[in-house]
Amino acid sequence: MRTRPFLATLLLLVIAGPAGAGKAPETRTAIFAGGCFWCSEADFEKLPGVIAVESGYTAGKTVNPTYEQVSAGSTGHTEAIRVSYDPKTVSYPQLLDHFWRSIDPTVKNRQFCDIGTQYRSGIYWQNEDERQAAEASRASLLASGKVPRVETEIAAASAFYPAEEYHQDYYKKNSVRYAYYRLSCGRDARLKQVWGGG
Repeated sequence: MRTRPFLATLLLLVIAGPAGAGKAPETRTAIFAGGCFWCSEADFEKLPGVIAVESGYTAGKTVNPTYEQVSAGSTGHTEAIRVSYDPKTVSYPQLLDHFWRSIDPTVKNRQFCDIGTQYRSGIYWQNEDERQAAEASRASLLASGKVPRVETEIAAASAFYPAEEYHQDYYKKNSVRYAYYRLSCGRDARLKQVWGGG
Protein backbone atom coordinates (compact mmCIF):
# COMPACT_ATOMS: atom_id res chain seq x y z
CA MET A 1 0.00 0.00 0.00
CA ARG A 2 2.92 2.33 0.61
CA THR A 3 4.05 1.96 -2.99
CA ARG A 4 0.97 3.67 -4.44
CA PRO A 5 1.83 7.25 -3.33
CA PHE A 6 5.39 6.70 -4.56
CA LEU A 7 4.19 5.45 -7.95
CA ALA A 8 1.73 8.34 -8.21
CA THR A 9 4.49 10.85 -7.46
CA LEU A 10 6.80 9.18 -9.96
CA LEU A 11 4.09 9.32 -12.62
CA LEU A 12 3.56 13.04 -11.98
CA LEU A 13 7.31 13.72 -12.34
CA VAL A 14 7.42 11.84 -15.63
CA ILE A 15 4.44 13.80 -16.97
CA ALA A 16 5.55 17.19 -15.65
CA GLY A 17 9.23 16.79 -16.37
CA PRO A 18 12.08 18.11 -14.19
CA ALA A 19 11.50 21.10 -11.94
CA GLY A 20 11.67 24.34 -13.88
CA ALA A 21 11.26 22.63 -17.26
CA GLY A 22 9.44 24.79 -19.74
CA LYS A 23 10.12 28.01 -17.80
CA ALA A 24 11.08 31.02 -19.86
CA PRO A 25 14.59 32.35 -19.15
CA GLU A 26 14.91 35.32 -16.84
CA THR A 27 14.91 38.54 -18.82
CA ARG A 28 16.37 41.89 -17.80
CA THR A 29 16.61 45.16 -19.69
CA ALA A 30 19.32 47.75 -20.20
CA ILE A 31 19.04 51.18 -21.83
CA PHE A 32 21.80 52.73 -23.91
CA ALA A 33 22.15 55.60 -26.38
CA GLY A 34 24.82 55.29 -29.02
CA GLY A 35 23.83 57.66 -31.80
CA CYS A 36 21.69 56.28 -34.61
CA PHE A 37 19.46 53.64 -33.06
CA TRP A 38 19.40 51.60 -36.28
CA CYS A 39 23.11 50.97 -35.81
CA SER A 40 22.94 50.39 -32.06
CA GLU A 41 20.13 47.88 -32.56
CA ALA A 42 22.12 46.00 -35.20
CA ASP A 43 25.25 45.93 -33.03
CA PHE A 44 23.52 44.60 -29.92
CA GLU A 45 21.35 42.00 -31.63
CA LYS A 46 24.55 40.17 -32.64
CA LEU A 47 25.59 39.67 -29.02
CA PRO A 48 24.95 36.20 -27.52
CA GLY A 49 22.48 36.41 -24.65
CA VAL A 50 20.60 39.36 -26.10
CA ILE A 51 16.98 38.37 -26.64
CA ALA A 52 15.63 41.51 -28.34
CA VAL A 53 16.50 45.14 -28.95
CA GLU A 54 13.99 47.95 -29.31
CA SER A 55 14.70 51.38 -30.77
CA GLY A 56 13.25 54.38 -29.00
CA TYR A 57 13.68 57.74 -27.32
CA THR A 58 14.68 58.56 -23.75
CA ALA A 59 16.08 61.22 -21.39
CA GLY A 60 13.81 63.96 -22.69
CA LYS A 61 10.88 66.06 -21.54
CA THR A 62 8.17 65.54 -24.17
CA VAL A 63 5.63 62.77 -23.60
CA ASN A 64 5.28 60.30 -26.49
CA PRO A 65 7.61 62.14 -28.85
CA THR A 66 7.67 61.44 -32.58
CA TYR A 67 10.75 60.87 -34.69
CA GLU A 68 10.25 64.25 -36.33
CA GLN A 69 10.18 65.99 -32.94
CA VAL A 70 13.21 64.16 -31.59
CA SER A 71 15.28 64.60 -34.75
CA ALA A 72 14.56 68.35 -34.65
CA GLY A 73 16.36 68.40 -31.29
CA SER A 74 13.61 70.18 -29.37
CA THR A 75 12.40 67.44 -26.99
CA GLY A 76 15.59 66.76 -25.05
CA HIS A 77 15.47 63.07 -25.97
CA THR A 78 18.26 61.02 -27.43
CA GLU A 79 17.88 58.10 -29.80
CA ALA A 80 18.28 55.01 -27.63
CA ILE A 81 17.80 51.28 -27.44
CA ARG A 82 16.25 49.05 -24.81
CA VAL A 83 18.09 45.73 -24.69
CA SER A 84 16.32 42.64 -23.34
CA TYR A 85 18.85 40.03 -22.28
CA ASP A 86 19.34 36.77 -20.41
CA PRO A 87 21.65 37.53 -17.44
CA LYS A 88 22.70 33.87 -17.28
CA THR A 89 24.29 34.24 -20.72
CA VAL A 90 25.49 37.84 -20.74
CA SER A 91 26.04 40.11 -17.74
CA TYR A 92 25.34 43.82 -17.45
CA PRO A 93 29.10 44.60 -17.24
CA GLN A 94 29.57 42.64 -20.48
CA LEU A 95 26.82 44.72 -22.09
CA LEU A 96 28.64 47.86 -20.94
CA ASP A 97 31.88 46.67 -22.51
CA HIS A 98 30.06 45.95 -25.77
CA PHE A 99 28.40 49.37 -25.60
CA TRP A 100 31.67 51.29 -25.21
CA ARG A 101 33.17 49.53 -28.23
CA SER A 102 30.14 50.38 -30.36
CA ILE A 103 30.43 54.15 -29.86
CA ASP A 104 32.91 57.01 -29.86
CA PRO A 105 32.82 58.10 -26.19
CA THR A 106 35.19 61.03 -26.76
CA VAL A 107 32.65 63.35 -28.42
CA LYS A 108 29.79 65.34 -26.91
CA ASN A 109 26.32 65.70 -28.42
CA ARG A 110 27.11 63.70 -31.53
CA GLN A 111 28.00 60.24 -32.81
CA PHE A 112 29.80 59.89 -36.11
CA CYS A 113 28.01 61.96 -38.80
CA ASP A 114 24.95 62.65 -36.64
CA ILE A 115 25.21 65.89 -34.67
CA GLY A 116 22.99 67.25 -31.91
CA THR A 117 21.84 66.40 -28.39
CA GLN A 118 19.44 63.87 -29.89
CA TYR A 119 22.50 61.79 -30.85
CA ARG A 120 24.39 62.07 -27.56
CA SER A 121 25.64 58.83 -26.07
CA GLY A 122 24.39 57.64 -22.71
CA ILE A 123 24.01 54.84 -20.21
CA TYR A 124 20.71 55.00 -18.34
CA TRP A 125 20.79 52.93 -15.18
CA GLN A 126 17.64 51.41 -13.69
CA ASN A 127 18.93 50.41 -10.25
CA GLU A 128 21.87 50.96 -7.92
CA ASP A 129 23.79 47.92 -9.18
CA GLU A 130 23.62 49.25 -12.74
CA ARG A 131 24.69 52.73 -11.63
CA GLN A 132 27.73 51.37 -9.83
CA ALA A 133 28.62 49.08 -12.74
CA ALA A 134 28.31 51.94 -15.25
CA GLU A 135 30.48 54.29 -13.20
CA ALA A 136 33.08 51.59 -12.56
CA SER A 137 33.11 50.78 -16.27
CA ARG A 138 33.71 54.43 -17.19
CA ALA A 139 36.49 54.71 -14.59
CA SER A 140 38.12 51.55 -15.91
CA LEU A 141 37.94 52.83 -19.47
CA LEU A 142 39.62 56.11 -18.52
CA ALA A 143 42.28 54.31 -16.48
CA SER A 144 43.08 52.06 -19.45
CA GLY A 145 44.28 55.05 -21.48
CA LYS A 146 42.40 53.83 -24.56
CA VAL A 147 40.52 57.11 -24.78
CA PRO A 148 41.58 60.59 -23.59
CA ARG A 149 38.15 61.49 -22.17
CA VAL A 150 34.60 60.19 -21.87
CA GLU A 151 31.71 62.48 -22.78
CA THR A 152 29.04 59.77 -22.50
CA GLU A 153 26.43 60.67 -19.90
CA ILE A 154 25.50 58.27 -17.11
CA ALA A 155 22.09 59.06 -15.68
CA ALA A 156 19.06 57.52 -14.03
CA ALA A 157 16.68 56.00 -16.53
CA SER A 158 13.53 57.93 -17.32
CA ALA A 159 10.61 57.10 -19.60
CA PHE A 160 11.58 55.09 -22.67
CA TYR A 161 9.28 55.61 -25.65
CA PRO A 162 9.46 52.99 -28.42
CA ALA A 163 10.15 54.48 -31.83
CA GLU A 164 7.76 54.11 -34.72
CA GLU A 165 7.41 50.61 -36.16
CA TYR A 166 9.34 51.39 -39.35
CA HIS A 167 12.44 52.10 -37.23
CA GLN A 168 12.36 48.70 -35.52
CA ASP A 169 14.81 46.26 -37.14
CA TYR A 170 15.48 48.86 -39.83
CA TYR A 171 18.77 47.20 -40.69
CA LYS A 172 16.87 44.04 -41.64
CA LYS A 173 13.89 45.66 -43.37
CA ASN A 174 16.00 48.09 -45.43
CA SER A 175 19.38 46.39 -45.55
CA VAL A 176 20.73 48.22 -48.62
CA ARG A 177 19.78 51.69 -47.38
CA TYR A 178 21.06 50.84 -43.92
CA ALA A 179 24.41 49.59 -45.21
CA TYR A 180 24.83 52.75 -47.32
CA TYR A 181 23.97 54.98 -44.37
CA ARG A 182 26.38 53.20 -42.02
CA LEU A 183 29.22 53.36 -44.53
CA SER A 184 28.66 56.99 -45.53
CA CYS A 185 28.35 58.02 -41.89
CA GLY A 186 31.82 56.62 -41.23
CA ARG A 187 30.75 54.70 -38.15
CA ASP A 188 32.91 51.62 -38.58
CA ALA A 189 35.90 53.60 -39.82
CA ARG A 190 35.79 55.80 -36.72
CA LEU A 191 35.30 52.81 -34.41
CA LYS A 192 38.44 51.28 -35.88
CA GLN A 193 40.32 54.51 -35.17
CA VAL A 194 39.12 54.66 -31.57
CA TRP A 195 39.35 50.98 -30.64
CA GLY A 196 41.75 49.47 -33.15
CA GLY A 197 41.08 46.63 -35.53
CA GLY A 198 40.52 43.96 -32.88
